[in-house]
Amino acid sequence: MNDFFSKKHIRFAIAAILYILVVIWIGNYWLLFGLGIIFDLYITEKVNWTFWKKRNGKNSAFIEWLDALIFAVIAVTLINIFLFQNYRIPTPSMEKSLLVGDHLFVSKLAYGPRLPNTPIAFPFTQHTMPLTKGKSWSNLVIWPYKRLAGGGEVKNNDPIVFNFPAGDTVVVEEQATSYYEIVRRNASDLKMRDRFSGTALKPDNYYYQMSRKEIWEKYTVIYRPVDRRDNYVKRCIGIPGDTVMIRSGVLYVNGKVVPDNNTQQTTYVVGTNGTTINPKAFERLNISKSDQTMSGSAYMMPLTKANAEVISRFSNVTEVSPILERKGVYAPYIFPYSPVYGWNEDNYGPIWMPVKGMTVKLDTSNLCLYERIIDVYEENDLRVEGNTIYINNVAADSYTFKMGYYWMMGDNRHNSADSRYWGFVPEDHVVGTPKFIWLSLDKEAKGLNRIRWKRMFMKAR
Repeated sequence: MNDFFSKKHIRFAIAAILYILVVIWIGNYWLLFGLGIIFDLYITEKVNWTFWKKRNGKNSAFIEWLDALIFAVIAVTLINIFLFQNYRIPTPSMEKSLLVGDHLFVSKLAYGPRLPNTPIAFPFTQHTMPLTKGKSWSNLVIWPYKRLAGGGEVKNNDPIVFNFPAGDTVVVEEQATSYYEIVRRNASDLKMRDRFSGTALKPDNYYYQMSRKEIWEKYTVIYRPVDRRDNYVKRCIGIPGDTVMIRSGVLYVNGKVVPDNNTQQTTYVVGTNGTTINPKAFERLNISKSDQTMSGSAYMMPLTKANAEVISRFSNVTEVSPILERKGVYAPYIFPYSPVYGWNEDNYGPIWMPVKGMTVKLDTSNLCLYERIIDVYEENDLRVEGNTIYINNVAADSYTFKMGYYWMMGDNRHNSADSRYWGFVPEDHVVGTPKFIWLSLDKEAKGLNRIRWKRMFMKAR
């Protein structure tokens, strides 16, 4: 009886119970065979699972350090998959809510952690090896999408970290720009070339296919699975079932105006009487130098409504006006890239967020809204012949969604590459939500002044 209640049996019982709970959480009961390994680790000790070190006897200092490093890598990797992960804000798309240089504690438990699609990968890399610049994951093992139970569902206005949906295909030489944007831009150049040369213009699809061919021949183009795409952080504007619309910069969800939050920004033109504005005034308003563009006697910069009101009262300021695109002006870089809709970044929609299990009617006029969902995100074979749509070689006039979809936008409205530019965010791309800022570094400051002490451990909003 004493042997049964020995320390190693108690440790085994605790480890086994925790392991069984994790297996139940994951839902793959084949993993229960792992109890045999745990039993051997704690009880029978037949196999030296830590083969790099001696089970009995003293190990060298190098081996002890190696053992500690391996344990740390495994522990942090599991924490990053199931619990939380660090994320650094690289762009100003969420200013003033989240600043460039903020390091976020991103909770995976908030909406349930995803099991990795590519479990074999170099530790602590997203998609690129640190030195060789090659891909950091292996396609030897590919797991389907599976999300474990979490603390709740994505809600409107939540800040969300997600994998960039348009990041599935990447031009290695120009990774900062979406592959699809590069193809569209090149197609536009090809069409413009024909127009200037007097050549008869061809259908837009012709230029797109020619552009795609040129890009593949000229550059290195690679594919990235969902969990290896770049991480973005935006605010969730629309959840499955919502209808999103923008009119003259005012956002509506399900027909109701979404109030501006205190940190939301729009680009303004600030006119003066010919004199410059004291840089200290901008500094007091936390307007960074990189945001200030001056042309003649006018400035152009992203401002919150509060900052715009303060600046309008400066004695040498003659005008403070938001820069908004007019309704009906078609922006070809705006999703779904169709002049039929004629949308731009300030006048958009209405657009409906697809719901898992719901069916939508399809025709050639609205297919542009859903073709990427059908063809890429939900992996169907989609083609169009004349006015007939074929899905998996079957003529179709409707489609039933396999996942729910979200609409993400940055708080810095005119400096955010968001859903207006590349469309819906599938549920399998959602990583988690930032809970707080654990470190914030100002790239424009020096020394210890680089640390924004007031933002340390501030709740992410």
